[in-house]
Amino acid sequence: MSVAPEADLLVLRAAMGISRGDFLRVMPSLLGEAEMQVAEACVRAQWPDGWRLEARLVAEGERRIAALRLPVADVELRFVDAPGDWVRAFMQRFDRAFHKGGG
Repeated sequence: MSVAPEADLLVLRAAMGISRGDFLRVMPSLLGEAEMQVAEACVRAQWPDGWRLEARLVAEGERRIAALRLPVADVELRFVDAPGDWVRAFMQRFDRAFHKGGG
């Protein structure tokens, strides 16, 4: 993704316990009125205000604990021209959407 030099860019990275299928199933529900494109392991969205997001799995693998196998993925979120308060609210929704059960 190329970004004009004047664009405001924020890149967040996280290691998550998700599969590609989970990622692609949940992401669209977080995008609201955004215009969206989905390709392989990447979701691109643009909101009417001009804010853009590119969310992609940059590495996939699995964690093994004895016979248990858990998917893991490194996720990169690139926000372009998005105000900080909006990014914080989006990340709260993102965290809740991908939160798994437990204590």
